[in-house]
Amino acid sequence: MKQKIDAVIEKVKASDKIDEEKKSAIMEKLKEWREEDDAINDIAVRFEKFWMELEPIFAEMGWV
Repeated sequence: MKQKIDAVIEKVKASDKIDEEKKSAIMEKLKEWREEDDAINDIAVRFEKFWMELEPIFAEMGWV
């Protein structure tokens, strides 16, 4: 996962579409996440919970 975060960091650094002020805030947060293995797990758990709430709705609509 750290390699994926490193790839995102490089893309953010290279981007000319992100305002410099926002870019520094994004970079700071990405670097924090890179050092915190628990943060990566927390994100995965949050997305999983989010999907578990939405999946039945999508299923009713025939999207799943």
